[in-house]
Amino acid sequence: MTLPDADEVRRAVGAVSDPELRRPIGELDMVREISVSDGVAHVAIALTIVGCPAADRISSDVRAAAASVPGVTDVALEVGVMSPQERQALTERLRGGRSREMPFGPGTLTRVIAVTSGKGGVGKSTVTANLAVALAARGLAVGLIDADVHGFSIPGQLGLVGADGSVPQPTRIDDLMLPPVAHGVKVISIGMFLRRSAGQEPLGAVAWRGPMLHRTVQQFLTDVYFGDLDVLLLDMPPGTGDVAISVGQLLPNADVLVVTTPQTAASDVAVRSGLVARQTGQRVVGVIENMSAMTLPDGSTLELFGSGGGHAVAEALSEPESTVRLLASVPLSPVLRQDADAGLPAVLAHPDDPAARAIEAVATMLAGEPRGLSGRALPIRPR
Repeated sequence: MTLPDADEVRRAVGAVSDPELRRPIGELDMVREISVSDGVAHVAIALTIVGCPAADRISSDVRAAAASVPGVTDVALEVGVMSPQERQALTERLRGGRSREMPFGPGTLTRVIAVTSGKGGVGKSTVTANLAVALAARGLAVGLIDADVHGFSIPGQLGLVGADGSVPQPTRIDDLMLPPVAHGVKVISIGMFLRRSAGQEPLGAVAWRGPMLHRTVQQFLTDVYFGDLDVLLLDMPPGTGDVAISVGQLLPNADVLVVTTPQTAASDVAVRSGLVARQTGQRVVGVIENMSAMTLPDGSTLELFGSGGGHAVAEALSEPESTVRLLASVPLSPVLRQDADAGLPAVLAHPDDPAARAIEAVATMLAGEPRGLSGRALPIRPR
């Protein structure tokens, strides 16, 4: 019979991933003393905080990992909590030694995409949520910031709102916040702070002016630990107000997707959002026309909101040296709306729906575009 070795158990346990930090607990210094006697593996681990929401998941995975080592007949697990000094060391390690520094500014290897519109009601948040999930389904590490502070809807669209109205709060490790994950996307929204626990009523609307809005967006970018992302999406509020200006100042390197509907009332003001983004140095990379012509069962089409708005916005935002393309016309879709209300993005629930296929096509295009490294500092050092 194979006699289990403590080092084997340590390797197996250390490979367990923290579901919030998405890194092995051995790398996070969460593994403590490990010994084996008479086939019983004695394992001690330290969670990041008291009441860690991932405690049950981590404990179960650690037990399973230790039990998988040949010769282990039982697992005795001891669960503790990190000391304040250990938590501070961990947060510094996660920040890469940089104290409260915004990691997504110029020079980042993460592609930052702000999804904006001129007016509300054009389906911008629905498009953003589905686009984020579609990118994550392609194996990309995706983060999503709900920057529409006054009209946040991303938690509901991604199924993070419980039947009782509760929304999971980010786990806090000192001054670092770990965002909840939905459908493979790391998500942060002001709605996670207004609805605090199961059974509590929403605390009402956010009535903040410029400085508070700026600070909120800045904290989302600085104090939320997204880890290494391939893509960071921002669901922007409609229009060209305080948040648009703040994001332009904080993320002048961001690409911008403009969402409009076909009607003139939406397309005219959508152009303005793209122009303001360009004034801050951001690059308009494309237009998505939502609620375009819908094909009816008899084969005819219904242009409920008219036609041509997407092309008009793309043409208006194009410059001699930079053509802005209409990336997709997303047809009007009851399924897209129903799935958003149910908290399950249509790209997962109904991938064959025409609207879902149109958004998938945009995700395929964005995922296939290489990230330009020219002029950017790479996180490597020559030997």
